[in-house]
Amino acid sequence: MSHNLFSQIQSQITDLDAPFMRTAEGRAINYGELFALSGRYANVLRNKGVVIGDRVAAQVEKSPEAIVLYLACLRVGAAFLPLNTAYTPAELEYFIGDAAPHIFICDPAKYAELSPLCEKLGVASLITLGAKQDGTLPELAMQVADTYSTAAVEASDLAAMLYTSGTTGRSKGAMLTHSNLSSNARTLVEYWQFSKEDVLLHALPIFHTHGLFVATNVILFAGASMIFLPKFSVEAIRKELPNATTLMGVPTFYTRLVKEPWLNRENTNHIRLFISGSAPLLAETHRQWTSRTGHHILERYGMTETNMITSNPYDGERVPGSVGFPLPGVSVRITNLETGEVLPANEVGMIEVKGPNVFKGYWRMPDKTRAEFRDDGYFITGDLGIVDDRNYVSIVGRNKDLVITGGYNVYPKEIETEIDGLEGVTESAVIGLPHADFGEAVTAVVVLEAGASVTEDMVLQALDCRLAKYKLPKRVVFDSDLPRNTMGKVLRADLRNKYGNLYK
Repeated sequence: MSHNLFSQIQSQITDLDAPFMRTAEGRAINYGELFALSGRYANVLRNKGVVIGDRVAAQVEKSPEAIVLYLACLRVGAAFLPLNTAYTPAELEYFIGDAAPHIFICDPAKYAELSPLCEKLGVASLITLGAKQDGTLPELAMQVADTYSTAAVEASDLAAMLYTSGTTGRSKGAMLTHSNLSSNARTLVEYWQFSKEDVLLHALPIFHTHGLFVATNVILFAGASMIFLPKFSVEAIRKELPNATTLMGVPTFYTRLVKEPWLNRENTNHIRLFISGSAPLLAETHRQWTSRTGHHILERYGMTETNMITSNPYDGERVPGSVGFPLPGVSVRITNLETGEVLPANEVGMIEVKGPNVFKGYWRMPDKTRAEFRDDGYFITGDLGIVDDRNYVSIVGRNKDLVITGGYNVYPKEIETEIDGLEGVTESAVIGLPHADFGEAVTAVVVLEAGASVTEDMVLQALDCRLAKYKLPKRVVFDSDLPRNTMGKVLRADLRNKYGNLYK
């Protein structure tokens, strides 16, 4: 069997006329057309001098051609490096300089702006790809053959490189191999019971592991199809949901949809599976969704460095607030933050993971890579969690978000769960802010439902009998919303900056 991820995908497809994708505008692509176009793109990359091991960086809008480009990189043996479309040229300078891609691909409208930067950083070629089949890459693709002999690569060769968010220090390039991606996709297809009959409603960005590897790779390995939306919108979801069997989303999708009057059992009874990830789903949203639709959202847990780690079961209880069980072939353990000792059930500690899904290491950061792995091969995720008696995993928060107040460790998720359960509260985020006496003061930022008249005293009184005194927020402040990144994760650093002088 070939180790190349593309070859493994291609071997799954027995009917080239089977549909792969339909866009919101009605454009349809079958598997035969997908493979032929990827051959053309691969020939363009090869003609531009791309060889096995090169990086191909792309900052392009979501489009079918962007998926074709990803497959073309696999075919030539290059590592695909998708970059957030929101990055500015100043931000791109770091990523391009660090990754040293042979080719950079950008939107046609950004060519003039990025050309001097690519020349400065020694990028061999800057070519363009637009969301409407425009740009120099599609033009060049029509001048070459649609057949390409897919490169023979090792299982450990790089298939992709994704940069972490860089919330502490500079962003790190996570090196993902053909084996990492193929093993995880195969596992998810089986665990979530995907088949060629499935139609995924795809409204996620594709510069992130969720939209590119979880969603797209699963569909490719299942020989299924997807409705490819340029972005999430309630209107687009309502229009296309009748044509789908599954939806993968971030919590924001579900919190917005659950407010819609049309969301009910009748309009969702044909859906096989709703999946949520990339950020914690509020237990209340989970319960509201079930009440409205009869469906239990399947929440799972993964990282840029590890692909998917755990999932609630397809058949079995999906526990609100939990991310389920370790996936088949993946080992998860909870360890003491100070000693690294493995902890028993029901104790909070560091989540460590080992398996074929775990990345190769950080690009050009051997010391950082060594520091993040235990001697026995477990990767230290930086996430704090707990495993209960039934082996369900729950995420407590990031280690860097841990609040240490007066010498006591406080886990934000525990307090947020209590606050989010209060009448009139939409959601909350708990952070630690500098405090002269306590080192850090537990502080709650709360978003209220429209028209709610909840006060700081009301929140503190409600928590007083439910939490130890040291866990109680010193202050509760109210905001109109919580800042989030494109995948729905709360930007706690932004909140710490905004309210940093609260106790001074």
